Amino acid sequence: MSTSIPSTLAAATGPTGAAGFFIQMFPFLIIGLIMYMLIIRPQSRRLKEHQSKIAAVKKGDDVVTGGGLRGRVTKVSDDEVEVEIAQGVRVRAIKSTLTDIGKPAAKPAND
Repeated sequence: MSTSIPSTLAAATGPTGAAGFFIQMFPFLIIGLIMYMLIIRPQSRRLKEHQSKIAAVKKGDDVVTGGGLRGRVTKVSDDEVEVEIAQGVRVRAIKSTLTDIGKPAAKPAND
């Protein structure tokens, strides 16, 4: 008596070897692609935009620092800016800590 596996049972086990490996890894590749498209790519784009804004900061721009100080740039050097946060009050800040950079308002608000 010989014991052989019926052909229908062998076909039901699915592909083996390299083809089976790729079929099993396909969902992980799709998940990785989705994570790249939704998380990594937009974050790197925001980082590049922020770095270009920091590189283009100039005297007279309104800025917000990482600590929440708002002021107007009075002097720019390679890696630091001098920010006037009140009349006659100037502080030095490292450029990389600037979180928002905008153009100065045309007219000050009524106080």
